[in-house]
Amino acid sequence: MEKAIQWNQQVDVLVVGSGFAGLTAAIEAGESGKNVVVIEKMKSAGGNSIISDGGIAAADTNLQEKWGIEDSQQMMYDDMLKAGLGLNDPKLLHTVVSNARSAFEWTIDVLNVPYLDRVDIFGGHSVARCYTPEGVTGRTILKEMLEKIRQLGIPILYSTSFRSIITDEQGHVIGGAVLKQYDYKADTGIPANIRTQRGIILASGGYGADVDFRSIQDPRLDGKIQTTNRPCATAEVLKSALNIGARSVQLEQIQLGAWSSPDEHGFGDGPRFADYILFQYGVIVDPHTGKRFVNELGDRKQLADAILQIGHPCIGIAENNAVKHSGWDISKAIRKGVVKTFDSMDDLGAVYGINPKALRASIDRYNGFVRKGIDDDFQKPIADEACPIEKTPFYAMRLWPKVHYTMGGLSINERAQVLDLRGNTIDGLYAAGEVVGGVHGASRLGSCAITECIVFGRIAGQNI
Repeated sequence: MEKAIQWNQQVDVLVVGSGFAGLTAAIEAGESGKNVVVIEKMKSAGGNSIISDGGIAAADTNLQEKWGIEDSQQMMYDDMLKAGLGLNDPKLLHTVVSNARSAFEWTIDVLNVPYLDRVDIFGGHSVARCYTPEGVTGRTILKEMLEKIRQLGIPILYSTSFRSIITDEQGHVIGGAVLKQYDYKADTGIPANIRTQRGIILASGGYGADVDFRSIQDPRLDGKIQTTNRPCATAEVLKSALNIGARSVQLEQIQLGAWSSPDEHGFGDGPRFADYILFQYGVIVDPHTGKRFVNELGDRKQLADAILQIGHPCIGIAENNAVKHSGWDISKAIRKGVVKTFDSMDDLGAVYGINPKALRASIDRYNGFVRKGIDDDFQKPIADEACPIEKTPFYAMRLWPKVHYTMGGLSINERAQVLDLRGNTIDGLYAAGEVVGGVHGASRLGSCAITECIVFGRIAGQNI
């Protein structure tokens, strides 16, 4: 069978995808002296990684020690397991958590990624353990990864779409069929076959923008639900592995971003206000009742499910002290009109059609919780620096979930080897990043995706 294949190129390692997981894997494989090639179906690198905020989570770090934050691997493990509703693969979860600190330090020591001098807490984390690169964008990390790729002489073949995995008669992975000079819109290109000596690392990301595939897994997520993902986040590489007998896990577990706004397309600029300021220091109310209905610092699944249960966009509200204290720049979201400012709570209520009396009662009740440090209604953690919602201007944003992350994907072991339907490894096939399933269970905590990408990207690149 193999003799009949016309090989157009031969490499040691073929990496599919140029986001954080793929580039990390390529760097590790390249540093061991292997001949590595990365393919990317789009005209530029990054995938969803480039539009992320770049946040990475890790426990027991030097930066936490500097800020007096007590944390541990066990605490991070427990938080991720709780958010995942216990559906997480314990071995994969332990691998991520136990390697998180070294992954974070690798981005600093090897890649020279600059981070802000702060540690943040996001919904579902019990303590602050999230680190954000300068510029608050994944571009900062990607830039340093691409520089390392350049130094190692690893080529990235852009406009090259992966189509299928080629195996020999024993089922060993020996190469991949691709389309070069790929036209994304027309889904056309020039067929070619790449022979691999060591194998293939799949790092193609998730399927959040693949409406047909995701709606099969969760019928709620049809075309009426937007996505934060780039349009290229589709399932064809995942399906190519399933076609040779790879096992999938939890494909129906799809996360929605509760910090999204229906007033902008894609990821947008509103999430910086919602995720970094509003959820920590503000409230979310149902505009039809003017009442709170959820712990704003719950994990993403809790928040998204609660808003979807309400059935219409809800309103997030924060005040001036919170915005100033946070240090985050939300001017772009304000200029776009996604986040609006108001001189009074009555003005805010009038714009969003909220009964002013009901709204004031909800704000007054929440302010009482802030003053005593305990949320009697929803048990939201009240930060020591939190202020009552009193200082104008008030800031508000409409919230409606968008498909953000796919927890399901290929089944792998702790060595990043893809498993078949019987749980055996498929020789020569590895995977890392969002194309993998099982790590996060029912819900991924914020900033843990990049951690997973780098942890398993490094493992895949080393083990191949």
